[in-house]
Amino acid sequence: MTAVTLAGAEADPRRWLKALASQEALLAVAVIGLAIAVGLYNPRFLAVRNLSDVLLGNAYIAVAAVGMSMVIISGNIDISVGALIGVLATISGTLAVNGAPIVVAWLAALVAGVLVMALQGLIIAYLGMLSILKGGLISVTGGKWITDLPDSFHLADIELFGVLPFPVFLMILVTILAALWMRYSASGRAIYAVGGNAEAARLCGISQPRTIVMVFALHGLFAGAAALLYATQLRVIQSTVPPNLELTIITASVVGGVSILGGVGTVVGSTLAAVLIAEIASALVFIDVSPYWIRAVQGVLILVTVIADILRRRRMAGA
Repeated sequence: MTAVTLAGAEADPRRWLKALASQEALLAVAVIGLAIAVGLYNPRFLAVRNLSDVLLGNAYIAVAAVGMSMVIISGNIDISVGALIGVLATISGTLAVNGAPIVVAWLAALVAGVLVMALQGLIIAYLGMLSILKGGLISVTGGKWITDLPDSFHLADIELFGVLPFPVFLMILVTILAALWMRYSASGRAIYAVGGNAEAARLCGISQPRTIVMVFALHGLFAGAAALLYATQLRVIQSTVPPNLELTIITASVVGGVSILGGVGTVVGSTLAAVLIAEIASALVFIDVSPYWIRAVQGVLILVTVIADILRRRRMAGA
């Protein structure tokens, strides 16, 4: 056996151990472990209907977290995403009830999301502002409820192959495509480069302003998709910002392994974290604990994850 073969044999177990210790693997184990533990306490938690509701009702958060992860990896953050989702949901629902073709109502949320976030990216990249709050846009509607939505408007009613709800399918598809794009495309890798070391990225020929605008435009696209899933999962749309939505989305990204300092993380982790957070919220109900504790749990998860990230960076810097 040659030295090269021996080295490969030693490296292979290390690769497997590293993969098993990754944030994504730990989150997957946490999701499965929590389901088993709560299921043993209350078997109704493992009912197909409950597990489906957990995924179906929170798929839009995972989709939004994909875009937020890209933003944070690039070295930025967006605290207006909750307001934006509320605005886009209102736009889409209003068009639907006013007789616009359903496809137009769906596409409006996507196009508006891209335009608004691309504009925000331009401002951040070229004028140095962090974000623009959009809560005032919702106040135009007076917080009224949008009702009488057409039956064909509700994407949540669509099931692929008769078993897979469309929002869950979209969550999985978006996560896979975004993960592959960020890992294997030049523009995807540029996000990591800009977030990790903007000056080094510039010296390598990567334009930081263009990358930031691209990231925010994509973030707007995912926010539009999230708004569409949010708007179509119920029979009515309330024209107010979902409470603490931006915190939940940012939490999913950070707990999913995206470094708050930029340059590190994956969208797979953010999706798994979004599922875990939704699962925890549901589990609290089944073990007779007030769901209000979910905010405390989110805070603890963020704190632990950020501390772990800081310690990891210090260890790498000292190596």
